[in-house]
Amino acid sequence: MSIGLPGDPTPEQMAARMIRVDHAGEYGATRIYAGQLAILGRGGKGDLIRQMQAQEQLHLRTFNDMIADRRVRPTAMLPFWHLAGFALGAMTAALGERAAMACTVAVEEAIDDHYTAQLGTLDELEDLGSEQSALRQTVEKFRADELEHRDIGLQQGAEQAPGYRLLSRVIKAGCRAAIVISERV
Repeated sequence: MSIGLPGDPTPEQMAARMIRVDHAGEYGATRIYAGQLAILGRGGKGDLIRQMQAQEQLHLRTFNDMIADRRVRPTAMLPFWHLAGFALGAMTAALGERAAMACTVAVEEAIDDHYTAQLGTLDELEDLGSEQSALRQTVEKFRADELEHRDIGLQQGAEQAPGYRLLSRVIKAGCRAAIVISERV
């Protein structure tokens, strides 16, 4: 049995942080796709973007339920993520379909890293209660969905977007910052 240090978060507090940040991330993802659809919704990628957005909306509903059921405080940053997510989606879509797909790939790779770290943390908890076990299963399932979105973006030419490497680095850095902020604020 591992014993934490005084002041370390309890497993319940850790789960609440995970739910808070995952809720914010799924909310942000729905807003990114809304921004992309505002620009590309009538084009050839519109149906594909709508399909990925529908999955993100299902993820968001799941975390909405967890927020309510477990009485977790959502991040205070939601109004900012509302605008920032839409702007990111619209701006990358305005650069073209490949740039929109590059955005999807970058976001999903950052989320994969995040979800993988969460799974590692949950695995370290020796006695997962039923709520944490359900959280683990949810994160595992949603991680697979996010990887599917990444693969779709790659298949759609994301890496051929102008400035792909720079665009990807900037978006990933923004995602990592949003994760840290949303866990705590």
